[in-house]
Amino acid sequence: MNVDEAITSRKSVRRFLPTPVPRATVEHILEVAARAPSGHNVQPWRVYALAGEPLAKLGAAVLHAAKTEADAHQPEYEYYPTKWVEPYIGRRRATGFGLYAALGIARDDAARREAQMLRNYTFFDAPAGLMVTLDRRLETGSFMDLGMFIQSIMIAARGQGLHTCAQAAFAWYHKIIRAHLPIADDELLTCGISLGYEDPSAPENAFITTREPVGAFTHFEGF
Repeated sequence: MNVDEAITSRKSVRRFLPTPVPRATVEHILEVAARAPSGHNVQPWRVYALAGEPLAKLGAAVLHAAKTEADAHQPEYEYYPTKWVEPYIGRRRATGFGLYAALGIARDDAARREAQMLRNYTFFDAPAGLMVTLDRRLETGSFMDLGMFIQSIMIAARGQGLHTCAQAAFAWYHKIIRAHLPIADDELLTCGISLGYEDPSAPENAFITTREPVGAFTHFEGF
C-alpha cells in the first residue's frame, strides 16, 4: 500500500472483526509511528496497548461509568469548543446525521443514538486498543506533535491491512482508566484508539465523511 492509498483509505471504523492483532504487529505500527516529527525531537507521547482480558475489563469499567455516572466525569483538557460556529457546527452535524442514517437510526431516536455512542467504550468490538497520553508539563505545541504521532499510528495500521478509530471519548474517563493502567500523574490521557480488522458487512463502516476541496482551504501565491 503506497502512502496516498494509506491516507485516503483511512476512516473511522466503528465495528471490527474479532480477529486478533498480534503483539508484533502492534509493535511494528508503533515503531513506524514513532518516526513522527516533534519539536526538538522531544517525543512527548506514551502508549498503553491492550488486548484480551485487560482490554475487556477496562472497557467494561468505562462503559459502566458512562451508563451510571457520566455527569461525574470530565476530561482534563478541552477538546471541543464551548461555543460552536460555522462551518464547524455544520460539519459536526453532517457527520452525526450521516452515521445515524447509515445505521438506520432516526434523528429523534435518543435511545439508539445513546446505545451507539456507548459502543465507543467497548472499542467497537476491536481486539486491540491503545491509550495515548501526553506529558502535561509541556505546552500547546506538543499537542501538534501528538497529533502527528496519532495520525502516523493510523496510517501505519493501514499499511498492515488494519483500521482504527481515534476516540477522544475515553478522555472523559481518565480516572477510571488510571485504575487499570500505570499512567503517571504527569501524563494527560488524550484519547483511545480502537485497532483491528474492519467488519465489511457493518453499515456504519460504509459511511465515509467528506472533505473540503483544496481550493476551499488553501491560498496560493507565486505558483
